[in-house]
Parts: sequence; structure tokens; C-alpha cells
Amino acid sequence: MKTKDIYELAIKLGIEADPRDKKRIESILKEEDKKYKDLKKEDKELYDTEKIKNPFPDTRVFVDNGKEIKKILVGIDMESSEILLADRLNEKGEGIDLVIAHHPEGNAYANLSLAMGMQADVSCVFGVPINVAESVLGPRMSEISRAVHPANHQRPVDMARILKINFMCMHTPADNNVQKYLQNIFDTKKPEKVSDVVNILKEIQEYRKATKQNAGPKIFCGSEDRSAGKVMVDMTGGTGGPKEAYEKLSQAGVGTIVAMHISEDSRKEAEAHHINVVIAGHIASDSLGMNLILDKLEEKGIEIVPCSGLIRVNRGKKK
Repeated sequence: MKTKDIYELAIKLGIEADPRDKKRIESILKEEDKKYKDLKKEDKELYDTEKIKNPFPDTRVFVDNGKEIKKILVGIDMESSEILLADRLNEKGEGIDLVIAHHPEGNAYANLSLAMGMQADVSCVFGVPINVAESVLGPRMSEISRAVHPANHQRPVDMARILKINFMCMHTPADNNVQKYLQNIFDTKKPEKVSDVVNILKEIQEYRKATKQNAGPKIFCGSEDRSAGKVMVDMTGGTGGPKEAYEKLSQAGVGTIVAMHISEDSRKEAEAHHINVVIAGHIASDSLGMNLILDKLEEKGIEIVPCSGLIRVNRGKKK
């Protein structure tokens, strides 16, 4: 496989696990294609044409020399120090062909707010009218756009380019996979109590290992003996959503939210509207989502070198 093949596989797996209807994704890509075709020539030069074929604005390839990929360095946050680590490993003869980050860098990080749109679709699945979900989400997307705008997005990308190290990130595709994986488990097992939700998570290897590191599942709202009710997994859509969403979700009948992380303002809103919140753990959840994709790469004979917090668990079959 080459870097572009890995990138395309990540997009494919992300679409397969996406909470949005496939027709919805096709519609989004067609809209982008039309936008591009309608642009003036000078504006087309500035347009990110990846939007036409990739529905995940926070997943991009930054450096690709076209070489065959046999060994990759993968982690949750792969920044300048991790790019230097890859270069140092190569000096030692380790043969790192590609660095993969989970969290977005470069223009993918600058695009982070655009990935949040799917949160409205997820809320809709759980009974919140789409018009209400989109209205509540809009201001939060604008807030995130303003927050990430001044960041030095290209710093690790420049490092990789100068050192001639292939570099990419896969954010929402991995988050989609952990979202689908956990939602299927909770829909099947139908936990009665909040304690059951926590125990189900601790049966999963990434969360078991995180628990040993004091970063495992924890109840942030509610208590162990409270009824779980309808369990909603909230782990995709770029970053944390608006605090106003909790009232709407409560009205739609959601009893417990399982998330990667939650702000204090959002936690207070969830508590005010009687929603239990179980924080599964940020890095463990990111690891699970990444692992579900990395297993596919390992099946194709690619060696994985985990770092930067990635809790590597293999559920696939090695060649």
C-alpha cells in the first residue's frame, strides 16, 4: 500500500461507520462538486478539491512521496516532536515510512469546525428534530472555527516536509468507528443501570488498560445505581457539541450519554436536565477508533509502531 491507499481506505471505513445516511453523504459530496464547478477560475485555485471526494474535512494527507508503505508510526497527537521521533528512528534503521496522527493537523485542524455538522444528524437519530439540532449546533461550530483559526496549523506539517517524512491524519473516520462499535454494544446489551454502562466499557481492552493508567471510564453525572435509560454514544463530529443540546436530548428521551470528554458547562447542563454522563476516556476512545482501522492495515502486512498515547489492541488477523 501507498499513503494514498491508506488515506482512501480510512475514508471508506469512515463512510461505512458514519452515523449519517449514505444518501446524505453522497448529497454532501455532490454539493461540494457543484460549488467547485460554479467557482470562478481564480477561486478554483484556492479551493480544497479533497472536499469533492472526502466527506471528512479533518482527515488529510500532508506529505506523500509515493513510496510503498511497510512500517508506520501512529499516535493520537503526532506533532513536531513525534515527527522528529520518526526521523530519529530512521537514523537507527527502523524504516518508518509514514507517520499517522489521529488528531488533525495542518489544514485538517483548520477545518475542524466543518466536521461538526454531523452532530445534528446524530441527535436526529435519537429523536431531536433536525431543524432544532442544526439551530442549536450552529453557534458552537462558529465558536470552534474562531478558536482554531489563530493556531499555528502547519508547524508539524512543515517539519515532516523538511525531513521528507510521509505524514497524514485520520480523525472523524476513526471517531465514526468507535461511535458505531460502542453504540452497537449498548444497543445489544441494553444496560439497566449506569454501573452496567461502566462495566460494559471496562470489558473492552482499551478501557481496561486505561483504567490501570487511572484514565478509564468514570461517571461525571448521575450515580451507579441510577437507571441508564436510552444510551447514546457521543464520540464523533469533530469536538464537543453545544451545551444547549442536552436539554433537547433529554426531551427526546436520552437517559445516558457515553462520551470521550465533556466541558464543565456541558456537564452542568446535562446534570440540570437529568442526563447521566459516563466519560469513557478520551485517549482510550480515540485508540479504539484508530485500532479498528489499523487492524485492516496490519492485515495487509503493514507494521504498526504505536506511540503518543495510542493503546494498541489488535482485533484483526495478521497475514
